[in-house]
Amino acid sequence: MASTLSTIEHRNQEATCYVGNLDPSVTEDLLVELFTQIGRVASVHMPKDKLTGLHGGYGFIEFLDVVDADYAITIMNMVKLYGRPLRVSKSSLDKKTGMGSSLDVGANLFIGNLDPNDVDEKLLYDTFSAFGTIVRPPKIMRDDMSNQSKGFGFVSYDSFEASDLAIECMNNQFLCNRQITVQYAFKKGSTAEGGGDMVAEGGKGPGGMPERHGSRAERMLAAANPHREFLSTKTGLLGGRGVQKVANTMFATSAPGIGQQQQVVMGMMQPANTMPPPPPLPPPIMGGMPLPPLPPPPMGNLQMPPPPPPLPPQTTMSHSGTNTF
Repeated sequence: MASTLSTIEHRNQEATCYVGNLDPSVTEDLLVELFTQIGRVASVHMPKDKLTGLHGGYGFIEFLDVVDADYAITIMNMVKLYGRPLRVSKSSLDKKTGMGSSLDVGANLFIGNLDPNDVDEKLLYDTFSAFGTIVRPPKIMRDDMSNQSKGFGFVSYDSFEASDLAIECMNNQFLCNRQITVQYAFKKGSTAEGGGDMVAEGGKGPGGMPERHGSRAERMLAAANPHREFLSTKTGLLGGRGVQKVANTMFATSAPGIGQQQQVVMGMMQPANTMPPPPPLPPPIMGGMPLPPLPPPPMGNLQMPPPPPPLPPQTTMSHSGTNTF
């Protein structure tokens, strides 16, 4: 399906999704085939370079129904396509607010000690999106040759409330059986271990020391952001406000609780306040000496008493005299 089904000018922005981080081999037909599984697609547009004919790594998908567009964001965001996690969001946000990258307030976190084999960008997104709105796909630093994870990455929120909550809940917690480190990332240009996150300029604090995000100056600028009220009241994107600490099912499970262990142990042990059974009574004594045991009954050569004499036979008494007829 070509983008000529509807022009950009007449596109329904509320029903249009922005799809970013696309692999160069992704085509419009492939996007149509992928997103028609969610809802009816009206048009697909991938801006391309006029000279090379290659797309810029992003595109726009218009649905016939706004509900389908919202569902596509929920289902397809951070799903991997050709090894790249897709970024799916409403395309009308930047046009209405004029923000672009102004969603980035500096609430950028460094996530260290990640398992290089089991933790990918989608797992980071699924884990850390519970604390607030993530403004860009999480980034895991990888080797240029092997594409193997280096064991650390970055997550950026739209508010410091969300990033503070993520640090409080996730620092020193276990993810894929590894205790991870969650702290504010160094600004761009920092030479400290952990590197910068390539977001903010500068990177040096007073005295030339490396400077992390989350500073007081950044927080004051974020609080004075004119788009902040719009986001919280109109779009509801400030996920950091009122976010509760919810347990994540992907965290490593903890050991059984103390109460459960006590129940198991107490079921195998005797209570401490239970009296032991009394000892058996000693045999009766007389004159300081125990009584001799009774002899056992005889087992053989028993003398049976003679049987009783038989009863005498019953006799009939007759009367003397003659019989006359």
